[in-house]
Amino acid sequence: MLGTSPGGCLSNETTRAHKKIDAERDPKSGRAFVRAVLSDLKALERMLKDGLFEKGVRRIGAEQELFLTDASYTPVPAIMPMLERLKDPHFTTELGAFQLEMNAAPQNFSGDGFSRLERELTSLMKQTWAAADELGLHAVLVGILPTMRKVDLGMKNMVPSPRYLALSKVVQAMRGGDFEFSIKGLDELVLAHDSVMMEACNSSFQVHLQVDADDFVRQYNLAQVLAGPTMSISCNSPLLFGKRLWAETRIALFQQSVDTRSKTQHLRNETSRVNFGTRYIERDITDIFREDIVRFRALVGSSSDEDPLRVLADGGVPELKALRLHNGTIYRWNRACYGIIDGKPHLRIENRVMPAGPSVPDEVANAAFWCGAMVGLGQREEDVTRRIDFDHAAGNFYAAAREGYMAPMYWLDGKELTARDLILDVLLPVAEEGLRAQRVDEADIARYLGIIDARMRSGRTGARWLTQSLHAMKDNGSAGQRQAALVAATVNRQREGKPVSEWEHAKLEEAGQTKHTYQRVEQFMTTQLFTVEADDAVDLVANIMSWERVRYVLVENKAHELVGLVSHRAVLRFLTNGGITKDVPVSELMRTDVLTVTPETPTLEAISLMKDKRIGCVPVLLDQKLVGVLTEENFLKIARDLLEQQLR
Repeated sequence: MLGTSPGGCLSNETTRAHKKIDAERDPKSGRAFVRAVLSDLKALERMLKDGLFEKGVRRIGAEQELFLTDASYTPVPAIMPMLERLKDPHFTTELGAFQLEMNAAPQNFSGDGFSRLERELTSLMKQTWAAADELGLHAVLVGILPTMRKVDLGMKNMVPSPRYLALSKVVQAMRGGDFEFSIKGLDELVLAHDSVMMEACNSSFQVHLQVDADDFVRQYNLAQVLAGPTMSISCNSPLLFGKRLWAETRIALFQQSVDTRSKTQHLRNETSRVNFGTRYIERDITDIFREDIVRFRALVGSSSDEDPLRVLADGGVPELKALRLHNGTIYRWNRACYGIIDGKPHLRIENRVMPAGPSVPDEVANAAFWCGAMVGLGQREEDVTRRIDFDHAAGNFYAAAREGYMAPMYWLDGKELTARDLILDVLLPVAEEGLRAQRVDEADIARYLGIIDARMRSGRTGARWLTQSLHAMKDNGSAGQRQAALVAATVNRQREGKPVSEWEHAKLEEAGQTKHTYQRVEQFMTTQLFTVEADDAVDLVANIMSWERVRYVLVENKAHELVGLVSHRAVLRFLTNGGITKDVPVSELMRTDVLTVTPETPTLEAISLMKDKRIGCVPVLLDQKLVGVLTEENFLKIARDLLEQQLR
């Protein structure tokens, strides 16, 4: 999703729009690249004026991203062995070395185009599963992998590509420090990270729709209006680092992952590189490119010897390499794209709203719904912008990302209803009209819109299936085991090829061998911590131990760094020896020589440490910060699970 490709591709017809990316351009080369972008824009304006674009042809296409995991269902940087095993040009890299991208061939938006797309994606997935099986891996379609850990997002797991390395370096330099994340849902995530690798948490299913150049404005504005409803049906990313956040957390995460804005005065209104847009477009596709050139500095440049105006003068079709490369580093959720097929230039809209999964049939159904609604609503509305304010269209999109299929929606003429009712009562009939107008086979219309209808009536989107499955496993197994079970169940059901509305909830035993989910400390450590500071009263510690039934209380400073530990024995010893808790600070009872581990510490190593040192509590630190604790109780739960498994 992050890459600097030339605005995405409808199929394999598009090659990279650059020969070489300059990671650290000098000012002269930077100016040369900007001039090249402006020259490409002039050429595009000339092509629009002269009517050189392909007309009357509608094609659909798709890019599929997915995750690779090991036997324990955690991310594994296996992209290179996978590509070597696949040996197929349909497959390529993404940002993370634990991600894989596949590109489907373009299909005509008519007849059996959608079922052909499903057959191709299914075939590519079967190739992927076969290669993964040979390597002892799993391949899974999901917006955000539930087992993803922050430790997986180091630079060592970035694909060794000059364009990714250059992009990461430039984005971080522009930001001027770490990337900060704050996402609040049922739980809350607040953290900092030192690179763009947080974006590698995301995988999407990107759909392309070719449109006529002289109708681009109307079609693009329709796509903006339909972004919210499309988001509501396709949410599949509710979990990140074990926290329950947005129905489609990927939206907030991507925006913050490549945010080049530094901290500024609150009065200044800057736009993120990942954005919905700021207004409807009015003239032609160049409205978008002009705004992006004005608002966003070029992140990377390329060496190119193309003179697009000369190519036009000679009767050729320019590739517009610089413009497409710049466009590829600005991440609108509906992206305007330029491409060439069989020597003919065309324009298309790339829908980047939809996440990967839950299944291939679900994804193709999402695509059919969106494409059908684009045509159907376009037939009904000459200018949809007269009936719904841009801010309401944008608000619908973010509401759907947060709340999913029951999000509140503003629709045409100020009508208010839930996303579910909007889909069932209004937009499914509109999409059906649009698909029929495109002469899509009746069997395809019934199949794919039927999948959406069943999903909305059951309320079982991918996001709901994940969160409901997690809730059903509540208090059973460890956090790591529950997360692994979600991924394992997703893999199993995707291979069955059924849409998510027919899926059974994930079961804890689907994680397989229990030992895989207890390999590292972070998979079962306690993260709900009861802490005090050194200056607090001992009375507080005693009450915490009594109220919460804990035998150890950790002592931290205001920076959440561990400074000591108070055990129940220390409190009892103090009281037995006649101590009076009145006005006694915690610092007088706490131990400061505390042994610690990290989230990545192997479980056996932690067990040996506690056994050899005869200690019942080990704090868990990450980057010197207190993030968890291990006690005998954690291991009793493991023993219980293992014993139960053996007895069964």
